[in-house]
Amino acid sequence: MPLAVYVLGLSVFALGTSEFMLSGLLQPVARDMGVSIPTAGLLISAFAIGMVVGAPVLAAATLRLPRRTTLMALLAVFGLGQIAGALAPSYGVLFASRVLSALACAGFWAVGAAVAVSLVPVNARAKAMAVMVGGLSIANIAGVPAGALLGQHAGWRAAFWAVAGLSALGLVGVVALVPRTEVPTGDDRPRLRAELRIYRDRQVWLALAATALSGGAVFCLFSYLGPLLTDVAGLDESWVPTVLALFGVGALLGTVLGGRIADAHLFGTMLGGISASTVVLSALALTAHSAVAAVTLALLLGFTAFFTAPALNARMFNLANAAPTLAGATNTSAFNIGNTVGPWLGGLVIDLGWGYPAVAWTGAALAGTGAVTTVAAMRLHRAAGASRVIATSATYDLADTEAAPDPSRTTH
Repeated sequence: MPLAVYVLGLSVFALGTSEFMLSGLLQPVARDMGVSIPTAGLLISAFAIGMVVGAPVLAAATLRLPRRTTLMALLAVFGLGQIAGALAPSYGVLFASRVLSALACAGFWAVGAAVAVSLVPVNARAKAMAVMVGGLSIANIAGVPAGALLGQHAGWRAAFWAVAGLSALGLVGVVALVPRTEVPTGDDRPRLRAELRIYRDRQVWLALAATALSGGAVFCLFSYLGPLLTDVAGLDESWVPTVLALFGVGALLGTVLGGRIADAHLFGTMLGGISASTVVLSALALTAHSAVAAVTLALLLGFTAFFTAPALNARMFNLANAAPTLAGATNTSAFNIGNTVGPWLGGLVIDLGWGYPAVAWTGAALAGTGAVTTVAAMRLHRAAGASRVIATSATYDLADTEAAPDPSRTTH
């Protein structure tokens, strides 16, 4: 695995820490800003909305720019967004800073994923994506709990300053170690219109639906895990960072294992992980009043959720083999559509007075739907045979493009 891929994973650690750390900071942020916990939870949705919009827009806007330069600029903007959040005098300013940070984060994910898969052989794509997703897992192990601790002992704003420092470190790594690349200027130069052909394939939409439902299921619950642990399971607030870290441990283990087997068993990894998340969320809904069960199931949820992540990403890159930037951007958007809808549904359930266990049931329903979607995609794949190259950045006739065999075909 090239060292540059690990540098991208390190940068994702900073991005992921910012994206998820509010799960451990909802209570102090709500108190400081004078808003309810569901309203504070919308800050998580704000980040996700920025990711949904930013990924395809920035991927298209930067399609013909040098990728290394683009990554550097996006990390710089992300860091400025963290500083704005740390200095925010009101909830509205904090909300806007989250959207700004998310736009930069989305662009980095889209371009960074394309860079990562371009640096490895086709049969190592899931492993490369596992390194990037591993940055998120480690963020949940170290970054998110550290942010919660900072929030408890130094104020939630200190967590934003810490992430700004991490983004600066990631920027140094990209400058030093990511290879300089020039954008093709001949017949093989990127063409947005050609890459948009990926959206003609039903399998692309099924893959995006599975990603969105899987993300929504997990973060519907994860966004309100802190209040569930304290208000339902009866744990002291000081336990929240520890349980968040356990979720991250499970996420890292799931990412490592999923990345190792996904290239050979893509659909099995997807279906197994999403189905397991359905079971874990249902069990959590039934046993949320038990502190031991809640802590154990939080770890298992991290494992099952991130076990599927390398496979979900690799599936999209296999389907849209010749449009890697839009493939990464679109999958990022799908994941964050789930991250937007999931916390919103969770907040809606809480506002209706159904309680935090009902949030887990909502997540289980989303995951179950994702499993059904994955089964549909698997049957369609087997009926149609090999995946085909359905987009190209070169100047080919559409008929020739659709007839070309997919060089990334794997046996499932």
